[in-house]
Amino acid sequence: MKKVLVLVAATMMAVFVSAESKVEFAYEAGADVVSSYIWRGQYNGGLSFQPEGLVGFNALDEAIQFRAGVWANLGASDWQWKANKGDGRGYTMFMPEVDFMASVTAYGASAGFTEYYYCDNGSTHQSEVWVGYNFDHFFGVGAYINWYTMVAGDDFVYDDNAVAHRAWSSYLELGYDYTFEDKGITLGAQLGMSPWASDVYGNEKFALTNITLKINKEWEFDVVALDLYAQGTLNTDGLTTQTAFIGAAGEDKLYNQKLNAVLGLGIWF
Repeated sequence: MKKVLVLVAATMMAVFVSAESKVEFAYEAGADVVSSYIWRGQYNGGLSFQPEGLVGFNALDEAIQFRAGVWANLGASDWQWKANKGDGRGYTMFMPEVDFMASVTAYGASAGFTEYYYCDNGSTHQSEVWVGYNFDHFFGVGAYINWYTMVAGDDFVYDDNAVAHRAWSSYLELGYDYTFEDKGITLGAQLGMSPWASDVYGNEKFALTNITLKINKEWEFDVVALDLYAQGTLNTDGLTTQTAFIGAAGEDKLYNQKLNAVLGLGIWF
């Protein structure tokens, strides 16, 4: 984690000291309300509020960008009232997710780090690094490819002797977005897969975990932008093992759903 943060900081400093660069402060802030929390084809909860805040810098007409910030998910299932069979009383359970992120983009190529933190009783966490490329920068095509790998935290596989080993859970995503500029409508498609056994994605071998189609309508005003979107997601593998997201979907245990749909509304400043 420290090496990743040092690399990100060094890249940002290189942008700062470049005499030819015009560095501009940048920020992104807003929130989505979604009917379901779907992550890489996996159902992680129902109705949810998802705020995000990022700050950073742009240089060379936004060809180089740095961003760091926080994203969170707070779902209706994060509050649970459970009856205690012993004395008849109940208790509440508060389990939001908070992710800390940093990334650098240069001429379409990106690299980043994400720390996933789950506020359950055990304070589950996972650390992930990723790299990607967006073909729009040089080729004017809205296609991209990203590779993600868990490098620390709760990400293990167990051998026949019940000994835990680092799983290096990974995820490859291919995507394409096409925007009708005059209508403010974007059509998107994603194809995601887990290449080997992973408790994070719930598969025991290679699995196609995410086939998503999405439509997004955006309205831009003076200081805010509104997004209304709908998507359908198919997980062809389903989840065959207990995932690391203990309790993320509350008591409804919908992890094994293969087909999910989401309606979302976002406001961004």
